Amino acid sequence: MKIVILDGYTENPGDLSWDGFRRFGEVTVYDRTPAEQTVERIGDADIVYTNKTPITKEVLEQCPGIRYIGTLATGYNVVDVETAAKRGIPVCNVPGYGTAAVAQFTIGLLLELCHRIGAHSDSVKAGQWSACPDFCYWNFPQMELAGKTMGIVGFGSIGREVGRLAQAFGMEVLAYSRTKRPELETEHCRFVTLEELFERSDVISLHCPLFPETEGMINRSAIEKMKDGVLLLNTARGQLIVEEDLRAALDRGKVGGAALDVVAKEPISPDNPLLGAENIILTPHIAWAPKESRQRLMDIAVGNLKAFVDGKAVNVVNGVE
Repeated sequence: MKIVILDGYTENPGDLSWDGFRRFGEVTVYDRTPAEQTVERIGDADIVYTNKTPITKEVLEQCPGIRYIGTLATGYNVVDVETAAKRGIPVCNVPGYGTAAVAQFTIGLLLELCHRIGAHSDSVKAGQWSACPDFCYWNFPQMELAGKTMGIVGFGSIGREVGRLAQAFGMEVLAYSRTKRPELETEHCRFVTLEELFERSDVISLHCPLFPETEGMINRSAIEKMKDGVLLLNTARGQLIVEEDLRAALDRGKVGGAALDVVAKEPISPDNPLLGAENIILTPHIAWAPKESRQRLMDIAVGNLKAFVDGKAVNVVNGVE
């Protein structure tokens, strides 16, 4: 079999091995693939892997040899799954690989908002502490999490892990999900409506998928329902937030602070309105990136391919077994 990996660099910049795939055939790995070179690079390959390179209807029509498409990610919106299904091509994703990493990063963002540790470290290195007449100072308000309420939008594996960590800090958890699961409720964690979550939360953390009904869900109307000074975290998908509305809310203090690992267009555009906000932390989509989670992603992707070769595909997202 011929196996083509269209954009392997972010998954494996050199600290992992592609050898697991080589057990199944001839493997060609490209760091990145421009859209106009996708068809050429796929060629007559049987197996195609993508992370962010779109595999459109046009690509599928011009590459009739494709038998299997794997995503090196949980998300699969870059693949035309309906056309793939019509052509009998299973599309398989990699769920669950980054639960611990993304949850850890989410809490890291929250702690950074609470204490602005990096900014204070920079101020010390710049000489502010040496020149200070007192034994301490703080340039940003400090926040204690115990007793605060965290609202978690999307209560899948990552949302649940974030909730567990939040409770360890003494926070109450309000969860919203398309599917309410009473068995997950505890004394300090319960399911509520989205409106109640917006109204009662001191911190709101987004962990839901990007669907037409969730795109732009954090907009001016939603923000107006939130507490004054609410903190907003997003390690899910940038398109969940209307960025112009968030910037306006940050500027007037309605949102007290935001910490985002994702934006609507990535890499971030130089004119993105969030870049000019003072009370925001922006990181370059790295919550998923610890070596441990990337190795787990690689292992699951290899396992998906083995299952397909054995005639019992797993993690199929388009219904083609």
